[in-house]
Amino acid sequence: MIKENFVKLFEFSFKENWKLNALTDYNTGQTFTYGEMAKEIAKMHILFNELNIQKEDKIALVGKNTPAWAITFCSIVTYGAVIVPILQDFHPNDIHHIVNHSDSKLLFLSDNIWDSLEEEKLPDLRGIFSLTDFRCLHQKDGEKIQKTMKNLDRLFSKTYPSGFRKEDIRYADKKNTELAVINYTSGTTGFSKGVMITGNNLAGNITFGFRTCLTGKGYRILTFLPLAHAYACAFDFLTQVCNGAHITFLNKIPSPKILLKAFEEVKPNVIFTVPLLIEKIYKKQIQPMLNKRAIRFALNIPLLDQKILSEIRKKLIHAFGGEFAELVIGGAPFNKETEDFLTRIKFPFTVGYGMTECAPLISYAPYNQFVSGSVGKILDIMEVKIASNDPCGKAGEICVRGENVMSGYYKNEEATKAVLDADGWLHTGDIGTIDRDFNIFIKGRCKTMLLGPSGQNIYPEEIEAKLANLPFVSECIITTEKDGKLIALVYPDLDAMDASHIGNKELELIMEENRKQLNSITAAYENISKIYLYPNEFEKTPKKSIKRYLYENIGK
Repeated sequence: MIKENFVKLFEFSFKENWKLNALTDYNTGQTFTYGEMAKEIAKMHILFNELNIQKEDKIALVGKNTPAWAITFCSIVTYGAVIVPILQDFHPNDIHHIVNHSDSKLLFLSDNIWDSLEEEKLPDLRGIFSLTDFRCLHQKDGEKIQKTMKNLDRLFSKTYPSGFRKEDIRYADKKNTELAVINYTSGTTGFSKGVMITGNNLAGNITFGFRTCLTGKGYRILTFLPLAHAYACAFDFLTQVCNGAHITFLNKIPSPKILLKAFEEVKPNVIFTVPLLIEKIYKKQIQPMLNKRAIRFALNIPLLDQKILSEIRKKLIHAFGGEFAELVIGGAPFNKETEDFLTRIKFPFTVGYGMTECAPLISYAPYNQFVSGSVGKILDIMEVKIASNDPCGKAGEICVRGENVMSGYYKNEEATKAVLDADGWLHTGDIGTIDRDFNIFIKGRCKTMLLGPSGQNIYPEEIEAKLANLPFVSECIITTEKDGKLIALVYPDLDAMDASHIGNKELELIMEENRKQLNSITAAYENISKIYLYPNEFEKTPKKSIKRYLYENIGK
């Protein structure tokens, strides 16, 4: 059991870092110190107390990454209640379902999300609050929430007649074994489950961040991933707040152009991102440079190639703000070509592995210990094994056990038993191997694995990684037709087509050449019979993984 109490981590940080900047809105420049943040939390605690909110009560939160979102989250968990963070990209019907399924008593949300919801579909909510100014948007018949909100400043002054001081910070006495968060998954299978995360699970992730270079007092952090997702919540937010870092909320669609400008201004000390964003920056910023004839020629000349690669490394580090210790990539498989290039130029990056059910971290290694092709080393507070009957160490399902593993799925015992066995092993659904140093190597998902004509295991993700490196391929999915033959769905790189003046007829010829090239570098049973062009970007989860289940029957 982790000895640090999850709730008390906040109490200590707010007192210790009282005068330091905590939260900044990138768009408006609004900034809260840790002391100002603690004062807003104290007001929220008075509200919860007046509404007789209990420790086991659930409170839902859905909205953009803003200081108000962060203050609300911290207010709920430090009061001792259970927070239900909901991804703002969820459909309104999904939000209705999650709020109801989680038994939430209150809901805090962005105004634009409120416009899309129907209060009659949320019959058990006592009150709904705006994240813009915390006004009560809706209260259940018989409630006096709006009246309480009008008197909140007076109640605050009465509670703290000498003003609010850091000595006044006293948060809930709540055991680490108790439920802290219900985080509904946004997986690629189309079925969302409420992951029950304890204070111990979160303290395990946060304190691991303390023991690495993932946080530090006064660190500058630029957060652009959705904080309702376990990865960003743990390391862009909770770990940073509990150690006195300064978080800037981008609150914009993180296109490469917007991100690079923000990196230049904020100059973050550590960066947490997903593969898709790095791959886009690589394609837009690096590949055009490498494709220049003179550069291609120079890269084949000893010594000169190292000088050029060193210059590219300097430019890329500068593009990310120039002051970061490392760039941490997680949330989805990483493109091999991009990873190989970053390794070649000795760029300070690493790839981690986790899942919502582990709040989220399973494996990680600092960039100077990272083994290329892996997803890091199993954490020292976790165990890992490969469920395989092959004595030669053939790939099998990755199973993990330890401090970070969830207690189960909320009100779903059947789903819990399907992934958590009697010995406490969580069956991740990922297929992979581990080496003697406990580095994890992932080959694909159990649910996406396909069988070849002679029973061979085919991992579509591995084929997709190769196809994605070929000309004019922006995104792709490998699936099967009715006859069992493999096919590829490709969303083409429209920007590259425009720049090269390539039309649809030429594109079809290029894709046929891509198919032949791909088949020349894959096993015979992995060969694809046809490439179909897809007209739109593939629909993705908030962590930018393609929702594969939507496209499995396209070729059938």
